[in-house]
Amino acid sequence: MKQEFLSVSDLTRRIKRLLDTDNSLRNVWIRAEISNFSQHSRGHMYFTLKDDGSKVNSVMFAGNNRFLKFRPKNGMSVLVRGDISVYEPHGQYQLYVKEMQPDGIGNLYLAYEELKRKLEMAGYFSDTVKKKIPLMPKSIGVITSPTGAAVRDIITTLGRRFPVAQVTLLPVLVQGAEAAPSITRAIQQANEAAVFDVLIVGRGGGSLEELWAFNEQVVAEAIYKSSIPIISAVGHETDITISDFVADLRAPTPTAAAELAVPDMVELKKGILERRNRLSRGMQSTLSMKKEKLLFLEKSYAFRYPKQLLEQKEQELDRLVESLSRETKRLLEGSQNKFREINGRLHRVHPQIKVEQEKLRHEQLKDSLKRAMTQLTNQQESKFSILLSKLKVLSPLNMMDRGYSLAYNDDGKLIKTVDDVKEDTELTIRLQDGRVLCDVKERTYEDLTKGDWSEKNE
Repeated sequence: MKQEFLSVSDLTRRIKRLLDTDNSLRNVWIRAEISNFSQHSRGHMYFTLKDDGSKVNSVMFAGNNRFLKFRPKNGMSVLVRGDISVYEPHGQYQLYVKEMQPDGIGNLYLAYEELKRKLEMAGYFSDTVKKKIPLMPKSIGVITSPTGAAVRDIITTLGRRFPVAQVTLLPVLVQGAEAAPSITRAIQQANEAAVFDVLIVGRGGGSLEELWAFNEQVVAEAIYKSSIPIISAVGHETDITISDFVADLRAPTPTAAAELAVPDMVELKKGILERRNRLSRGMQSTLSMKKEKLLFLEKSYAFRYPKQLLEQKEQELDRLVESLSRETKRLLEGSQNKFREINGRLHRVHPQIKVEQEKLRHEQLKDSLKRAMTQLTNQQESKFSILLSKLKVLSPLNMMDRGYSLAYNDDGKLIKTVDDVKEDTELTIRLQDGRVLCDVKERTYEDLTKGDWSEKNE
């Protein structure tokens, strides 16, 4: 048996394929310590993850590590999520890291991911349940801390952009164990008051632990059940919480939330002024066109010579009336002719006329049939008479009327020649009125063509 040899590349490729198709090695979470950390000029991070017993080479590409909120260092304990695969040129397996968090808050990220998956499956993030933000809200509720920078940014921006809106601060705790219940109560109270057109819920930036209140399920459910549209404004642009996914609109910052909540009064005034100018120009253009049309009409023949125009119109009316009368008469005559034609056709195809025609045709056919039958009968009678005459001529009975008879031998056969008769035998002679039995005594041959045989017989 011939041994099959694999190349190193084939072997490495098979191992890589096995690892890549093993779902248990996809999106694995690992707790480890960083060592041999380095960052390439293109942004990729290369390092080793180790514990007391083992280590694994790891890489985190720039597309994933640009969201990190900390700088990894040697000796740092971290929680990472990634896929196990093989780096074929070196033939070694390594971890391709997609997410990394300091070990101290790793449990929070795990809880964040679990709740996110749960709410997403429940439909909390669906676009079909998102409520539309009103274009120009009259009353705005701001749910945030009364002492943070976020509230100043929101109120300042709202006042600058849309000062006619009434802004109400609903102060809440945004950090700590009581923050989530505080935010939940404020959302519920705002809905019960039913005076707000839109709510802004958020706070300034911070760490994951500081923003954690907006990752609580009770807050997410309060936002989801709110009948008032809610704009989420939590942290900086890179901070994404569960509240951002559930809210009807997510703003990257509190200031941006205020900008999304209301239009810019200056821009509105500019728009109104622009529309007023466009309306004025349109009205001026329309007015000019109407004036030109009026001047044209004033200079027209109708306005300058109304009597002549009226006389022309009366004359034209007479012509049209006469034409109408002629056309009406022509149409009426055409309709009458058509009616007469249709009536005549109807009369010709009337069922009673058809019945009479068929009766006449029936009598004609009947007479024709009688004549044909009479002619045929006469022909057959004549033919029968001729045949009867011929039959009488050929009939043996007719010959017997002239004195002829028929002779039969003892076998009942007709005797035609002398040879048909034997001496000392009996013959039966058939006469016109009966039969005669005779005994043959003698046979004599005679040539009947040479003499008058009838006389001899006599």
